[in-house]
Amino acid sequence: MQWTNDSRLLGFILVGFSDRPQLELILFGVILFLYFMTLLGNSTIILVSLLDSKLHNPMYFFLSHLSFLDLCFTSSIIPQLLVNLGSSDKSITYGGCVVQLYVSLALGSTECVLLAVMSYDRYVAVCRPLHYAFVMHPRVCNILASMAWLSGVTTTLIQSTLTLQLPFCGNRKVDHFFCEVPVLIKLACVDATFNQAELFVASVLFLVVPLSLILMSYGNIAQAVLKIKSAIGRRKAFRTCSSHLMVVVIFYGTIIFMYLQPAKSRSKDQGKFVSLFYTVVTPMLNPLIYTLRNKDVKEALKKILGKTL
Repeated sequence: MQWTNDSRLLGFILVGFSDRPQLELILFGVILFLYFMTLLGNSTIILVSLLDSKLHNPMYFFLSHLSFLDLCFTSSIIPQLLVNLGSSDKSITYGGCVVQLYVSLALGSTECVLLAVMSYDRYVAVCRPLHYAFVMHPRVCNILASMAWLSGVTTTLIQSTLTLQLPFCGNRKVDHFFCEVPVLIKLACVDATFNQAELFVASVLFLVVPLSLILMSYGNIAQAVLKIKSAIGRRKAFRTCSSHLMVVVIFYGTIIFMYLQPAKSRSKDQGKFVSLFYTVVTPMLNPLIYTLRNKDVKEALKKILGKTL
């Protein structure tokens, strides 16, 4: 009984990259810079979407939600990661691990659904332009965004709670850099087949299903774009959708590798670096992809900076 409660009393040890001290110093500097860029880029997207009246439309409404998600998601993981990388103390309290687990899973799941919602928005914009204002009414947009957030909260309440019910029998070493469902399940000292099955089902629901809907949307978009006779019209339609498609490929590609690939087929280091990519790199890339490839955002930035200066 004492061993079972050790993890709750003493917390966990996030092993992370502690077996490579020199790599830790490099990662600390790189991740600190990327985190700063993430905060700056996503905050800029939110402010520009709020301040420029031309961006008060469904596309930028959902983009603001995505940027807010990325801000919260990275902030639930990176500060603790930087503390562990910058010191010899690799511990995290049990309460801190619980908060990190619930929050990161809720936000990650919400983003999966939100990206599918954004692809539907692009589908309506390209394939049904005359009905766009009616279909993507502000009330509908609020409902879709609320559904994305509610689905994320629901899945974390189920998955995280089931994971934390497992006895760890004094196992405190988490061979990862943050508290995530797959790595905590490995700490269990009992048969965790049910938890693994539940994790697989949840992964299918939040990864395979949204990704399938996204691919269907872009399949229809591709057909509609090819029917456009004007080359300028085709380029405009492609530019409107290409940014979101790039985000989808980067985000889903890394998460599917982590959650749907059998754990035995990847090394421990592979899992860590893949997780590092979708927790640190992807949230930083999102605002860059949308701003560098989006004429409206660049013009809004110039206008706001011009007024400020």
